[in-house]
Amino acid sequence: MVIGVLTIKLYLGEIFSLKEKRHVVKSIVERLRNKFNISCAETDLNDVWKNAVITAAYVSNDSSHIDEVLSKIVNFIENDGRCVIEDYSTEMIH
Repeated sequence: MVIGVLTIKLYLGEIFSLKEKRHVVKSIVERLRNKFNISCAETDLNDVWKNAVITAAYVSNDSSHIDEVLSKIVNFIENDGRCVIEDYSTEMIH
């Protein structure tokens, strides 16, 4: 069993309140859960308006499959348009 963990730092430029931020982040997290069948949550910078950190985890027997899914998640967020990815990192736990 292999666990892939993806941590993404987002910049939300068009956000002017925590309420707006939470709405956008919650929407992104739910869309990721539904589309990729992953565990996902906002994990850091909860009280900062313009930034968010989302962490996603995926479990599989094949690390190359995990790499593929995590890459698709990054592309999905990049194409969303409501945020910009400032940084991301992946980790494989064997």
